[in-house]
Amino acid sequence: MKKAHLTRAILLVDHGSRRPEANETLGDVADLLRQISEIDIVRLAHMELASPSIEEGLEACVKAGADEIIVHPYFLVPGRHSTGDIPRMVEDAARRFPGIRVVITEPLGIHPKICEVIMERIRDAEGKR
Repeated sequence: MKKAHLTRAILLVDHGSRRPEANETLGDVADLLRQISEIDIVRLAHMELASPSIEEGLEACVKAGADEIIVHPYFLVPGRHSTGDIPRMVEDAARRFPGIRVVITEPLGIHPKICEVIMERIRDAEGKR
């Protein structure tokens, strides 16, 4: 029997850090996405230095029932990690899950809303003088 709809997942991927508080930030972003998104599943992974790994993140999405996984490199610019390392690591890990569609988005990059956040941070800093 065919599924009624495609179950989609977002896998947020950052660099990873040895500092737990830095890694926890990605969890906070995932929580916000769960609140505002209509995507069925939201998970996170770290490229290195912390768990879960990209492979573990993909596996968590599949175990949660994902038919499609949208990997978002949580990076500001399209550098080596977001354009080379992460796509390669995702491709390698995705081989374990044939039949699951995996796509990778661009990093955050240039966007007017990023500039809005920058201006908000500037206003916050001005208020602390």
